[in-house]
Amino acid sequence: MGEFELIQRFFTRPTPQAVLGVGDDCALLQMAPGMQLAVSTDMLVAQRHFFAATDPHRLGHKALAVNLSDLAACGARPLAFTLALALPEADATWLEPFSQGLLALADAHGCELIGGDTTQGPLNICITVFGEVPVGAAQRPGQPATLALLRSGAQPGDDIYVSGTLGDARLALEALQGRMDLPDAVLNVARQRLEQPTPRVALGLALRGVASAAADISDGLLGDLGHILQCSGVGATLDTGIAINLLATQAYFTRASIPFNYMLSPQLALQCVLAGGDDYELVFTAPAAQRAAVQAASAASATPVTRIGQIDAAPGLRLVDGHGAPVANTFTSFDHFKA
Repeated sequence: MGEFELIQRFFTRPTPQAVLGVGDDCALLQMAPGMQLAVSTDMLVAQRHFFAATDPHRLGHKALAVNLSDLAACGARPLAFTLALALPEADATWLEPFSQGLLALADAHGCELIGGDTTQGPLNICITVFGEVPVGAAQRPGQPATLALLRSGAQPGDDIYVSGTLGDARLALEALQGRMDLPDAVLNVARQRLEQPTPRVALGLALRGVASAAADISDGLLGDLGHILQCSGVGATLDTGIAINLLATQAYFTRASIPFNYMLSPQLALQCVLAGGDDYELVFTAPAAQRAAVQAASAASATPVTRIGQIDAAPGLRLVDGHGAPVANTFTSFDHFKA
């Protein structure tokens, strides 16, 4: 199978939203009046970001999900994406489920595949996604005039929230790399969180005008919250007593009558939740006066959110337990050039 047959067979489809899609040297997108273009790129490299034996349908889903998560963190509505794909060989038995997983998620979010590139080489998936967000008044001096959620808007006294659950993807990675054993029921739940994350697009849209700052959690909660703190020039205090309960798989330990600490020490549980990575949930801040609006956004998007801390004027990130006592911050988020 040649390159153009591969593209035509697995990745060429109608693109009613785009002026021009797959087939020319460039795609053409027409922006609606009063809208800005939001653009993000993510690369997934075999054995670095995923196991080479990962189910291709799940991999197709994840490849787009991690990009849609960036749009969600910006409060942008998905429009379209491009796909650059390096493959060891043009294997139809792999490409068929991969494209199905990819395009099913694209269809669910109205996000059209409008172009890209293919080549032979080590398995590498690079997606650039395009979204739209309304123009709006700048919230702070020096910020752009946009309704997009930015990392730079957090203020002292703001609440800190996270969406969904955290840490299960890291828990699956620990088990898949042979560093611990998990009951099958627990591993299945955790592995789905690792391989098929849910981009929180609906929540991101609902938080426009409510949240003061946001980021998606790709490299770990502490690391990605740290980006908000740095861009906003603030600090934070997080309640680890609340955070440790964000592992979705805790319920499966309980349901199976397995003590939570049987295989998972409190320290490992916190490592997974605070610095595990691959969660693709949102961490965001909002003024305390917006608590009802945050809950309304949560309900409207059918996405649970949990308040886990507060923004401080003093720089730095402080961890406390459920009684307010300090907790040593020995947790390190993922870094591509240090891991």
